[in-house]
Amino acid sequence: MTERKRVTLPMLFQKVAEGVPITMLTCYDYPTAYFQDQAGIDMVLVGDSLGMTMLGYDTTLPVTMEDMIRHAQAVRRGNPHSWLIGDMPYMSYQPSVEVAIRNAGRFMAEAGCDAIKLEGGAEMADRVAAIVKCGIPTMGHLGLTPQSAGALGGFRVQGRAAQQAKKIVEDAKILEEAGAFAILLEMVPDRVCQLITQRAKNCIIISLGSGPHAHGQLLIYHDMFGLYPKFKPRMAKVYGDAGKVILDGLKQYVAEVTSRQFPQPENWFGMPDEEYAELLRLLGG
Repeated sequence: MTERKRVTLPMLFQKVAEGVPITMLTCYDYPTAYFQDQAGIDMVLVGDSLGMTMLGYDTTLPVTMEDMIRHAQAVRRGNPHSWLIGDMPYMSYQPSVEVAIRNAGRFMAEAGCDAIKLEGGAEMADRVAAIVKCGIPTMGHLGLTPQSAGALGGFRVQGRAAQQAKKIVEDAKILEEAGAFAILLEMVPDRVCQLITQRAKNCIIISLGSGPHAHGQLLIYHDMFGLYPKFKPRMAKVYGDAGKVILDGLKQYVAEVTSRQFPQPENWFGMPDEEYAELLRLLGG
């Protein structure tokens, strides 16, 4: 098998120029990262969604920079080739430009990320510009922004009304002008996503439940394999019910241990008879 080349920003923009859709997934741990690397995923997001999928919180808000760095480090070790994006958690960039720069730099220096992502439009343009000025590629995030879900009325489609859609379109242009290399559009109507994609001049548009007209698609890994038990988002396609496979295996394990079917001789280690006899002699048995 030919060694995979590490994905670079020019490679991603070359895909856009050639009209080849970009593949993007979330990832939070080493073994999943390894499989995603082997599959050839272009972009991997260590999302603050790990607060829900990995840590069991009801929202992303409790996630800390320490949580994000630890998981991003594991993903980088498992996947050295995909373009790796660290998701800035709640209050790691909102307080000030200085705080935003410092925490963005941690993703690069401590976890080997290639870029960072933060939520918000015009109100976060100064953060984006400052981080980019420091040489850190930055991805924006518009539409349903989970860190602000309460203010947005919950986890629901954003931009169905013309006035709100206009704000999203304008925010996308502001983020691009601030230097964002990419923008994630989450749960935005497909035609709004198409408008933003058509108007983007030097910015990669990624869709999460926002239709087929973006430059690439993102799915939450746990959603696509039935690994998040609380709910299944409409925008998620289930590519394999790994959750059922795992649960069935766990139930079989409980049944086999209880009935003494496990372990079998092939599942344990023995020692030569003469060594066991010597052990008994040494023990005075």
